[in-house]
Amino acid sequence: MPPAAGSPRKRKKKVKRKEESAGRETDVRRREEVQRVKHLQQLAEKGEVEKCLEELVFGTEDDLIGRLGGGLDVGDVNNVDLLHIGSSGSEAEGETEGSAPPVKKPAWVDEEDEAEELIDMTHRFRKNFMKSDAEKNLTREKLQCRLQQQFQRAMGGTPSWAERKKKKAKSEEEDEEDDFLRKTGNLLSASDSLPKGILQMKNCLNANHERPSEARLTTVQFHPSAQVVMTAGLDQSVSLFQVDGKTNPKIQSIHLERFPVYKARFTADGEQVVATSIRNKMFYVYDMMNGSILPVNKIPGLEERFIKKFEISPDGSFLLLTGTSGYLHLLSMKTKEFIGSMKINGKAIGAVFSPDGSKIYTNSDEGDVYIWDVKSRQCLNRFTDEGCLHGTCIAVSKNGKYLACGSSSGVVNVYTQDVCLHESSPKPVKAIMNLVTAATSLAFNSTTEILAMASNAADDAVKLVCDPSEGCCNVERCGNT
Repeated sequence: MPPAAGSPRKRKKKVKRKEESAGRETDVRRREEVQRVKHLQQLAEKGEVEKCLEELVFGTEDDLIGRLGGGLDVGDVNNVDLLHIGSSGSEAEGETEGSAPPVKKPAWVDEEDEAEELIDMTHRFRKNFMKSDAEKNLTREKLQCRLQQQFQRAMGGTPSWAERKKKKAKSEEEDEEDDFLRKTGNLLSASDSLPKGILQMKNCLNANHERPSEARLTTVQFHPSAQVVMTAGLDQSVSLFQVDGKTNPKIQSIHLERFPVYKARFTADGEQVVATSIRNKMFYVYDMMNGSILPVNKIPGLEERFIKKFEISPDGSFLLLTGTSGYLHLLSMKTKEFIGSMKINGKAIGAVFSPDGSKIYTNSDEGDVYIWDVKSRQCLNRFTDEGCLHGTCIAVSKNGKYLACGSSSGVVNVYTQDVCLHESSPKPVKAIMNLVTAATSLAFNSTTEILAMASNAADDAVKLVCDPSEGCCNVERCGNT
């Protein structure tokens, strides 16, 4: 009967085979160790001729270590960073790096920036930049040099806009610039003029957020000296708000019984508000200092059924009322007494005082513009607005240098004051045609750099135009934003 599986006889045979295999492996390792020791002994036993030949070719051990360390002593070799010793990958790269200007000393050093980032060159978009199969990884600087070289080959050289301008500043200026970059804080200061180029604008909270009007607004005006805005409209109220752009709290609101406000304006000193209605002969004067409301019912010598349009002189001395049949009535702002009237041909559309209050500019529905002297109430000049069939609005710049006239076609002509006073058919320095409907509102900003135009015949028909002034740009390059 054959022996059963796993019998003692079979186990002995397996153990014996394992021992024999282990013995053979031990003999092989022993023989390899003996051969290695013999080889080392042979290398150590060099002849004098062989040692002399090595010294002639490679030099002594001290000389070899000195050359590897860049001329340093043997003891200083361990302190040398061999990663920074070497040359660029190619002659072209060396020329590119040599032509670059010296790197400015950074204001601070980030530890993560010191580690060189390796770019995988085996990607299908970067394979063409490999010069050999060994360049599977390149640093970011070397890859940038390769891209610059390819661009220069495609462009036939380095374009002028890509050349780095050499800085000719002295060492003191560079030190000041370094100190400037190392400082933080508010580096902006208030400017008397607007910046050139694109003006950054953003929406803020509505000025009348705390008291929205229940009807259409007819007047919005900023206070001449305080950070306050006034709103008035057909809801028979006049409201004042403090403008901060965040909460815009309401200061005060007054209600005028059965008096839908057509127009309201601050006086020159900002202490009073004058308000007129749509179909009413009287007007109100609200004294904000005393909190009193004064109605002005009848003015001796003034024969007008309704009082709607008016203007207040910049010095606060006169109140100009636009009447019917081309009449302009001048009143004393202090006593509310009638002074005199001026008459133009046609219907008076708009009127405005000059910044010094000595002249009045008026345009008619026939396209003519009249210039009056306030003291004598005599017409100084009359001219025709070029291309205008029906005048709609008029405005004078704050410095008194320019006059803007709007027409029913949407064209706004800008004239200089000199030609307006001496010529009967002056040529505008600029005809602005950005509006496609009738221009109904014109206003210059305080520095005469921006001219705002608007039309109530279309939604969002508001244009801000670079005004012909020295602070912004030349009028010939005027354009809307």
